[in-house]
Amino acid sequence: MKRDSTPTIKDVARESGLSLATVSKVINGLPVGKKSRDRVEAAIDKLGYHVNAYARALKSNKTYCIALVMPSLKHPFFAHLVDELIACLTGEGYNSILMITNYDPMTEQNCFSLVKSNKADGVIALTYSPDLEVDESIPIVTIDRHLGKKIPCVSSDNFRGGEIAAEKLIDLGCKNLLFLRISAEIPGEPNRRCAGFESVCRSRGVPYEKLLLLDKESDDPIYRFLEDRIHDGNLDFDGIFCNSDILAVRVKRFLEAHGVDIPDQVQIIGFDGIFNPFTGGCVCSTIVQPLAQMAQAAVTLLMNPFDTTEGMNVMLPVKYIPGGTTKD
Repeated sequence: MKRDSTPTIKDVARESGLSLATVSKVINGLPVGKKSRDRVEAAIDKLGYHVNAYARALKSNKTYCIALVMPSLKHPFFAHLVDELIACLTGEGYNSILMITNYDPMTEQNCFSLVKSNKADGVIALTYSPDLEVDESIPIVTIDRHLGKKIPCVSSDNFRGGEIAAEKLIDLGCKNLLFLRISAEIPGEPNRRCAGFESVCRSRGVPYEKLLLLDKESDDPIYRFLEDRIHDGNLDFDGIFCNSDILAVRVKRFLEAHGVDIPDQVQIIGFDGIFNPFTGGCVCSTIVQPLAQMAQAAVTLLMNPFDTTEGMNVMLPVKYIPGGTTKD
C-alpha cells in the first residue's frame, strides 16, 4: 500500500532524532535548546512539513485568525497597510479575515461580532463610524483612531508630519501657505497634521489659511476656493500642504488646468507616502508614513497585550520625500 506522502509530526521527530514532545514545543513556539530547535527546523524544511492549523486551533481553543477591518482598498494607503498587516500576521502563524466596510457604520459594527462568535481571535481596525460600540474586553488594536481607554492605538507622528511639511515649504521659499484637509467626522490622529502645520507657521511668522472638509463632502468647495484665488494665472498662495497624497494630486491637476505651474509658482506637499508603481517614486512630494513598522507594532500589541488599565498608544516617526511637486 502506498504511504501518504504528506509528512506528519512523527516524521519530523523521526528525521530530527528527537522526541514528539520536543518537536511539538518547537512548532508551538515554546522554549527549547538552540541545537534541538535547529534540528527540528532542519527536519521541517527537508520534509516540507506544515502545521495542521485546524488541529492546532481545536487543541488551543483559538482560531488563529485575525479580522482586519478596513474602510476600502481603493485608497492605496489602505491597500498597502493591509498588505503589511497580512505579512506580519503570516509570520506569526495567523491567517487573516479581511473585512471591507465601505465606510458603512453598521458593517463596521458587525465586524466586531466575529470575535465574540469565536470566528476570530482579535481585530485590527481602521474605523470611520463616530457611533461605534466596542467591547473593550476583546482583543483590539486600532490604526489612527481612539476607540477606548483600554484599546491600543498605532499611528504615525501626524503632528510632526505637519511640522515637517510647513518647515519644508518655508525653507523652499514659500511665503504664503495653505492647508487643505478632507477627513473623517470622528477625531483621530490624522487631525493633528493641521496642528503641527499651524504651529510652525505661527512660530516663523508665515501667513497661512486653511480649508477643512469632511469625507462625505465633495471636492468642489476646494476647487471653488482655489479658483476664487487665482488672478492672472497666479494663485494667492505659493505653498500648499494637503492632508493626503490623493488630495495633493487632485489639487495639482486642478491648478495646472488653470494655468498655474507646479512647482515653479506653487509648491505642494501631501501626506501618506503613496508610490507610483510605474516609476517607483512618490506620486508627489510627501510625508511618508512607516507602514511596515505600523503593521508590526499593531500585530505585536495584539499578540502581546499589556496588562494595564490604559491602552498603549504607539506613535512612529515620519519622514519627508520629494516627489516633483516641490522645488527640491
